[in-house]
Amino acid sequence: MDAKKIWSKAYDQFKKKKYDAALKTLDKLQKSAPNYRDAYYLEAEIWEKLKNPVRHYLALKKILPLINLDSPQEAAFHSEFFAHFGEVCDNLSFHEDALHYYNLTAEFAVDKKGVAEAMENSFFTANAFENFSRADFDALYERYRSCFQKVSPYPKKFYDHEKIRIGFLSGDFRFHPIINWSWSLLSKLDKNLFETYFYSNVKKPDNVTDYLRKCADVWRDIQDLEDEQAAKIIHDDEIDILFDLSGHTQGTRLRIATYRPASVQMSGVGYMNSTGLDCFDYFLSDVFCAGDENYFVEKLIRLPHSHICYEPPTTKLEPAANPPCLKNGYVTFGSFNQFKKMTDSILIAWKKILDAVPDSKLFLKTKIFNTEDGRNFVGERLKRLGFDLARIEMRPYSQNWILEYNDVDIALDTFPYTGGVTTCEALYMGVPVISLYGDRHGSRFGLSILSNIGLEELAVASYDEYINRAVMLASDWELLTLLRKNLRTMMKKSPLMNSENYLHEIQEAFIKILDEERRKFNER
Repeated sequence: MDAKKIWSKAYDQFKKKKYDAALKTLDKLQKSAPNYRDAYYLEAEIWEKLKNPVRHYLALKKILPLINLDSPQEAAFHSEFFAHFGEVCDNLSFHEDALHYYNLTAEFAVDKKGVAEAMENSFFTANAFENFSRADFDALYERYRSCFQKVSPYPKKFYDHEKIRIGFLSGDFRFHPIINWSWSLLSKLDKNLFETYFYSNVKKPDNVTDYLRKCADVWRDIQDLEDEQAAKIIHDDEIDILFDLSGHTQGTRLRIATYRPASVQMSGVGYMNSTGLDCFDYFLSDVFCAGDENYFVEKLIRLPHSHICYEPPTTKLEPAANPPCLKNGYVTFGSFNQFKKMTDSILIAWKKILDAVPDSKLFLKTKIFNTEDGRNFVGERLKRLGFDLARIEMRPYSQNWILEYNDVDIALDTFPYTGGVTTCEALYMGVPVISLYGDRHGSRFGLSILSNIGLEELAVASYDEYINRAVMLASDWELLTLLRKNLRTMMKKSPLMNSENYLHEIQEAFIKILDEERRKFNER
């Protein structure tokens, strides 16, 4: 049997989107030639196209026994495969496995860029670990920085522009959750004081991209440019403050900053932790979110209220008049966070909450439930942790997800990778959120959001408090009713949605850090 010929047939079916036929062809091939690695890789591609993360993971897992780590000729394959497998593991909340495979990706990377990309993925995954220490992060950062030893940064220079030039760098100038936090920042800066330059790494522009393009004084598409080329453009634009909004998220162009193209460089809003790069001078935070500054390479900017300004979706979204417990006769807890944020530790806390609140239900809504395989996968995990699945509702992602908060009485935040925009959406729909916070910046978004709207008592510092606070709130249906009716108004009147106050504070911060860095430079 000619394995390559059969694979070619399956590949042709795949390209024609005849996925069922391709899977049948590959099944025959795998049975007749079980060591033919490409058959499993193509199967994985099909499941990825079908948005089935569980089958995607299982197909890739079949490749592991067929990998020869001692073959130097296969280094490029190893690096690509481990990066792919690490991402799939991360999405299924296999965080330790994900970190392991990202480390292997870096080990087999054929160049420094490959190592850097692997480290960026590692940072993101590390934020989901409860006990990832400052020393652990520092070790990752040190390895990351070593990738840029041969980069020649531009000499530091300050300019005397009539207006301060702010350069925004991101891959998310599009319909994306981060836009809900940065809309005011990107579109409403005082044009008498600032000129805005957008450096866009967007792959698929949309109507949000088009709107932001009109807001910018200067717009640069940099997706097809190498880091050094993009850095030269930023340098030639004489940018006073370069603000990276992506950090280590998908679509990042963080590495451009290693060339030091701007006078002052900062990061924040789109990512929950340090960049790990000493080419960044500052990281945007606030007095609630900052936490332990030792997790940061950058100096923290602590805004006096909120470091983000929430802008709700433009579609009409009205909260229900009353919490659903009044109609149902029982309390429904809920979480719309990504599944990869749901660690065993937080799931066990949710089980304890359900056990303490008679007849209560848990409503989970996320993309993994879009397939039966996903629902079964999560169901098996919950059963292993002792959940009664009769009290769990797994609802798939949908375009009207925000309206479905009308079916939730109390939202439960994840930890330590907390919700952000998800938390804002719940509150905007009148649903109180219980949040557990730690000492890392990324674990304190719930604390910051809740404190800014006057509900800091719903953010707690210990595991037991988290459980107890949820149970106490579930017993007070009168309070749940009051919150349902008033939360949106509380948000609108709070610093969390006060764009005028937010812009005043952040513009003052821009002016202050530029003056401070200019002064330090002149005093050298």
